Amino acid sequence: MEGSWRPDDSSLKGYAMSDIIFKAVLFDMDGVLVDSERLIAESAVRMFKERYGLSVRHEDFVPFVGAGENRYIGGVAEKYGLAIDIEKAKAWTYEIYGKLAKAHAAGMRAIPGAVDYVRQCRAHGLKTALASAADRVKVLINLEYLGLGPDEFDVLLTGGDVTHKKPHPEMYLKAAEALGVLPSECLVVEDAVNGTIAGVRAGARVLGITSSFPEAELRKAGASWIAADLARAPLPWELD
Repeated sequence: MEGSWRPDDSSLKGYAMSDIIFKAVLFDMDGVLVDSERLIAESAVRMFKERYGLSVRHEDFVPFVGAGENRYIGGVAEKYGLAIDIEKAKAWTYEIYGKLAKAHAAGMRAIPGAVDYVRQCRAHGLKTALASAADRVKVLINLEYLGLGPDEFDVLLTGGDVTHKKPHPEMYLKAAEALGVLPSECLVVEDAVNGTIAGVRAGARVLGITSSFPEAELRKAGASWIAADLARAPLPWELD
């Protein structure tokens, strides 16, 4: 997918260059726009050690990637048989995370091509939504890190806006509804297995980004297309 052509002719606006016509793009956050998986894991590892005296490992969090922070932190606590106040644990984790992000600590980076991809979709006339299972406080920290404003998305949904987390399709169904389009008219951009399953169950097509999981796992979950990052991914009107 390297070297994919980026049309700049404004006369193409509103038209598809393939047989597939998308009206909206629904972006996950972590692993799609910003690679923060290592940083949030490091933040949670520090939180468990500082607040509970428990040593956990980064790999303990892998099964809960994309499922929202309640499950991400709570699942690891359950694994070690630790009872926690999840809201306090999240607040402590975000406090650490915010400080590390502002310091541009190792373990966080913008996904190549992410900001440009979002802006090109909007310039082409596509509606856009940010649909992340993460809590709003984390999403806003990530957007600030990227230099993207919340108003650069038509809809912004976070974990607190839904009852059921990914892999349940509610997040993407709700995003499509808020944008006024059918799920089948949406391209979902995901890096996680749970999120990919959610997009497929919603009735959308999924572009999988291999920042967190290998191609084989994303394909098995239902991704129609695969790219290493958004710098090397075809734009929605280039997909076929």
